[in-house]
Amino acid sequence: MRPLLIVNPRSSGGKTGKLFDGMQTPIRRVLGEVDVVRTERPRHAVDLAREAALDGRETVVAVGGDGSVNEVVNGLMQARDRGAAGTRLGIIGAGTGGDLCRTLKLNHRLDRYCTAIASGSARPVDVGRFSYETHDGRQAEAFFVNVLSAGMSGLVDQIVSETSRALGNTLAYTMASVRGLVRSRVGRVRCVATLRGERREEELATRTVAICNGRFFGAGMQVAPMARADDGVFEVIDLGGAPHVRFAAVSTGMYTGAHVRHPDVRHFQCDRIELTLLNRDVEHAFLLDVDGEPLGRLPITVTMEPKAIEVLAPAD
Repeated sequence: MRPLLIVNPRSSGGKTGKLFDGMQTPIRRVLGEVDVVRTERPRHAVDLAREAALDGRETVVAVGGDGSVNEVVNGLMQARDRGAAGTRLGIIGAGTGGDLCRTLKLNHRLDRYCTAIASGSARPVDVGRFSYETHDGRQAEAFFVNVLSAGMSGLVDQIVSETSRALGNTLAYTMASVRGLVRSRVGRVRCVATLRGERREEELATRTVAICNGRFFGAGMQVAPMARADDGVFEVIDLGGAPHVRFAAVSTGMYTGAHVRHPDVRHFQCDRIELTLLNRDVEHAFLLDVDGEPLGRLPITVTMEPKAIEVLAPAD
């Protein structure tokens, strides 16, 4: 069965939809004949990927950004829960952040993405399963493959989704980060974390706490430089609740990974974690960032699904 390319035409501010027709010839030159389907609404790729996996498709390729990859992963995991675990994930990065591709060492070039898919060399990758509260107060469950964070990062995602990409993706994130910092609030977060059966409980005062399977978020910020996507643990990074100016200095260090040495930043590992926002009056500014998408809010419960899917990418 031919690979299925799930294309998000709205990724990268709509650029993917405009450019994809011109991408098809070089894609087919490397991959051969492929089937192509375009998403028509938010979360549509979840349904498309799930049905493809249930139909026995061997390879599903996400064409878009981190949010598009997240949707395809959610579809593959839903199929896995129903017994269809054999579908491999391919990625053709064409979005705003590209953070998972950085972790997977996939070079941001169309020929390199296609070569990685055509090679057939797959590596197992961990996936996080989590329950959360939607913006309208419902309880829901989903998956993430890169980074799930709560706080200012979710606020930045919301701003990015409303921002023009005309000046480029990095600048869009930088401008959104400045606006997000101004609007951010310190959350008092009850944290219950478990690692190999050992439990810890504490209260965090933070503007952002990140649960990391991958190393990068925010279009290149190295939030968890120690993270590996296949080691069966999450790296939790608490960026602290410093005043705005000092917090900005800590955040700047994420571009090099130097922030982990700052006294305001805390780091620990877990394979299960629960986060509950205690001061609910700040919940409007304390949102979830799920693989680059503003999905909902606390409380959340996150569990590790080790080596849950195979990704067509170079070995780490």
